[in-house]
Amino acid sequence: MTGLRAFRPVVTLAVILAAGLLAGPQLQAAEPADRPATAELPRVLLIGDSISIGYTKPVIELLKGRAEVQHNPGNAGNTGRTLPNLAKWIAPERGKWDVIHFNWGLWDLCYRHPDAKTKGRRDKINGTVTHTPEEYRQNLEKLVSMLEQTGAKLVWASTTPVPEGEAGRKVGDEVIYNRIAAEVMQKHGIPINDLHALMAPHMKTKTTAPGNVHFTKEGSAMLAAQVAEAIEKLLPQE
Repeated sequence: MTGLRAFRPVVTLAVILAAGLLAGPQLQAAEPADRPATAELPRVLLIGDSISIGYTKPVIELLKGRAEVQHNPGNAGNTGRTLPNLAKWIAPERGKWDVIHFNWGLWDLCYRHPDAKTKGRRDKINGTVTHTPEEYRQNLEKLVSMLEQTGAKLVWASTTPVPEGEAGRKVGDEVIYNRIAAEVMQKHGIPINDLHALMAPHMKTKTTAPGNVHFTKEGSAMLAAQVAEAIEKLLPQE
């Protein structure tokens, strides 16, 4: 990721735990349409899957008084799912966004099969990948172009690691997809918040179960600290 800025956390895990700012991946993110703009504060939009849903609540608390933080409606899923929906999330009538922190990846690289018995019909042996690397690149280009039209400051979050034993995802595929994303972001001059590097050393201790891509409350707190720092750097200065 040469030439791209990577962010590191400054808020300690102990502080987050003490403040009770933890949220699991089942947090229901408020829809932007349901949250009117607060004139006094910059507005921040988080876009992503259940990983980002898991760190949304603590990010809201960490930036309390500095920014109004919202998540896209529900789970953004893969790039293809977002393409027909993004325009609604960033529509001008819903107010101006000052910062947009976004990710797609884990759903794009997931293999699924209609006969699979696992949750989400994940099957990396017999299934078909949701989006090939080239399809992912093409979709990202379209999505980034749409986000740029908002005039918001953009920051990309790299996709977190795939653990050993994941039913529908192959270890190392996220590195391939992250490399593609880095190329797209470099082309557009968008900084990268390297969540992959942050969590790679903790996949055996901070995930909810072996072979699960989701993080414990402590893992989500680690992510939230780094996300909040990345956003803080892009907020309008008082």
